[in-house]
Amino acid sequence: MPIISFVVMIRKFLLFLSWLAVPIISFSQDTIRVFPLEKRVVVTDPSQGVKSHKGWGVFPKSEQPVRKINMYVHFACPDSMRCADWDYADHIVLEKVGGVNGELKNWEIGSLITPYGGFFSKDWQFTWQTDVTEFALILRDSCEINYIHSGYEPNHDRGWLVTIEFEIITGKPIAQPISITQIYHDIYEYGNDENPIEEHLIPVTVKTDPRADFGRLRTIQTGHGMDQPDNCAEFCKRYREIWFNHELVQKRDLWKKCGDNPLSPQAGTWLFDRANWCPGDLVMIERLDLPLKKGTDNTIQFKMEPYSATVINHGAQRISAYLIQYEKPTSRYDVAVEDIMVPSTKTLYSRINPASMHPQIIIRNVGSEPLQKVKIIYGTVGQKMQEFLWRGNLGFDQLDTVILPGIIEATALENQFEVRLEKPNDKKDQYVLDNRMRSSFSAAPTHASPLIFYFQTNQEPEHNSWRLLDVSGKTVYEKKSNELKAQKVYTDTLYLADGSYNLIFEDSQGDGLEFWFNRKGGKGEARLLSVDNQLIKVFESDCGSGWQYQFSIGQQPDAIDPATKEISIYPTRTSEFTTLSYFANTPGDIHVRLLSDPGEELLEEHFYPALKQGYFRYDLTRFPYGRFFLTVSQGDQELVRRRVRFEMSSPKE
Repeated sequence: MPIISFVVMIRKFLLFLSWLAVPIISFSQDTIRVFPLEKRVVVTDPSQGVKSHKGWGVFPKSEQPVRKINMYVHFACPDSMRCADWDYADHIVLEKVGGVNGELKNWEIGSLITPYGGFFSKDWQFTWQTDVTEFALILRDSCEINYIHSGYEPNHDRGWLVTIEFEIITGKPIAQPISITQIYHDIYEYGNDENPIEEHLIPVTVKTDPRADFGRLRTIQTGHGMDQPDNCAEFCKRYREIWFNHELVQKRDLWKKCGDNPLSPQAGTWLFDRANWCPGDLVMIERLDLPLKKGTDNTIQFKMEPYSATVINHGAQRISAYLIQYEKPTSRYDVAVEDIMVPSTKTLYSRINPASMHPQIIIRNVGSEPLQKVKIIYGTVGQKMQEFLWRGNLGFDQLDTVILPGIIEATALENQFEVRLEKPNDKKDQYVLDNRMRSSFSAAPTHASPLIFYFQTNQEPEHNSWRLLDVSGKTVYEKKSNELKAQKVYTDTLYLADGSYNLIFEDSQGDGLEFWFNRKGGKGEARLLSVDNQLIKVFESDCGSGWQYQFSIGQQPDAIDPATKEISIYPTRTSEFTTLSYFANTPGDIHVRLLSDPGEELLEEHFYPALKQGYFRYDLTRFPYGRFFLTVSQGDQELVRRRVRFEMSSPKE
C-alpha cells in the first residue's frame, strides 16, 4: 500500500524537536504523530478557483484505543515564494479511509481561512490547533487527507508552506464512539428567494444505535458572499437554530469578533468581525451533546434566520455537520489538562505571552459527574510549586479557562512550566495520565524603574485607554478614554517597586491605533522608554482590540539592545503622501528608496546620515496611480519593505 507520509512514534516525556514541534509535554501514554502533508507548497489554481493537495498517513489500527487526537496546521512562507495575499476559505478533508482502494468519505474535519500575508517576512510561521477526536473511529490505518485551497490569486510567485500534523494520544477513550453520520456538507445559497435555504436544510433522520448513550453534533459553519443590502453572508450577523426531534435545542448568532485574532497584524481587513470566522484562523468547531433514546429515530434540522437579499452576490452558508454516537462515558470522576496558555511559546498564544504572572490553563471535565472542584498544583519546574482550589460546575466534556494567582518564576534560559490536577470532587481521578502537562516558555522581560510610557494618540482617542496593573490586580497608573485628546503626545513616568506588572492597552472599536481602512482615524504610537530615552519596547499600532505587555521590575534588569529600532510607514494606501516614522537607540546612516511594483525600478532615493529619530513625508502625487515599494536600509541590510498604494481616493477619508 503506497504511503507518502511518515509516522513518528514517541514515548512519554519526549519532545518533538523541530520547527513543527508543539512546545507541550503531555504526561500520558504513547503519542503517535502522523504527517499526511509535510512542508507542502500550497498554491491556487486560478483557472478553477480551487486546488487539492493530498497526502496519505498511517494512523493506529482499529483495535488500538485512542484517547485524543489533535490536529496541528503549520503555515510558513515557501522558500522560493512570498506568502500569499488573500483570505481564502480552505478545507481539511478526510478523503479516503482504508488505503487507495478503500472507502471514499470526503468528510470535512477542519477549515482554515488563510491570512492576509502580504507583508509577512520570509521567516514568518504560525501553528493552529484543533481537536478532531470525534473522527477517531475512522482515522485508522491508511487515510488520505486532502487540503483544499481555494482562490484565484497568481500561483507563480506566492503561496504557503503547509504541514498537516495529527497528534494521536493512545489510551482509554473518554467515551467509546459507535458511529458517525453526516448531517450536512455543502455550500447553501442564503438570501435568494428563488432558491431558499430552508428547502435544502431539511430534517435528517438518524436511528439510535442500541449501544448509544448520547450523540455529539459537530458543526463547522461560516457565512460568505456580499449580497445587498447587508453584505451577507460575510459581514451580516444572522442567527441559526438547531432543532432536535422537533424541539429547539440551540439558537445562536453566527458571528465572531476578530480584533483579538491570535495572528495579528495582517495586511488586509483582518480585524473586521465576520460571520463565524476571522482571516488567518481556524474556523471554530461547535459541539452540542444530545440525549439519544435507544431504538428510536432522531431528527436533526438547522434553520437559518429568515433573510431576503435585494441584490444577489454569492451569499451563502458553508456547513459541515456530523452526528457521532457514543457509549456512556468511561469514568465518573475524570479531569484533564487541555492546554497551558500562559506561560507558553505557542504562536497561538503569542498575544498573551511572555508573561510574568497569572498562569492560564484550560481544564476539561471528562467524567460523567459534574466537576465542582479540583486541586491545581502549578509552577516552574525547579521552583516551589503553588496550589489553587478551583470551584465551579462543569458538565461532561465542558471546558474552563482558569487564571491562576501568583507570579511566574523564570530564568534567562529555557523554562518549563508544569501543572497537575488532583482530587476532582475530592475523589480519586479514574484516569490520571492526562492530569499533568508541561509547557516550554521564555521569561518575561525585567526592567529598571522608572520607565516612561510614550503614547501618541490618533484622531479617535475616545476609543482608547490604558492601565498598568500589579500582581494583585491593583491599578497603579492609567489613562481613561475621556482623559485623552486627539493627536497629542503623553509621556507618563512610571515609578515602580520591584515586582510583576501588566501594561494593558484597549481599543473599544477594535481597530487599534492604526488601520489602513480607517484613514480618518489616523495613526498613533506607543513605546516603552528608559529614563535616558532608550527604546525598550515598541508596541504595534495595528493592534485591533489592543495588547498587553507583562514585565518585572528588578535589581538586575535586562540590557537594552542598542540595535532596537521603531520603523513604520503610514498610510500604505494614500491619494497624496505617505510618512516614515523612525526611532533608533543608536544613530545610523539610513537609505530610503521608492521602487515601482512590479519591476522594482528605482524612482526616488533619500539618504539620512547618523539618523536617530524623525518623521519624513513623501509626495506620491507626481507619479501615476499604482503600487510601490518603500524600503528602509542600513548598509547592506534591508530593515523594512512595505507596499504602498497610490490611488485616486482612499477608504473612509
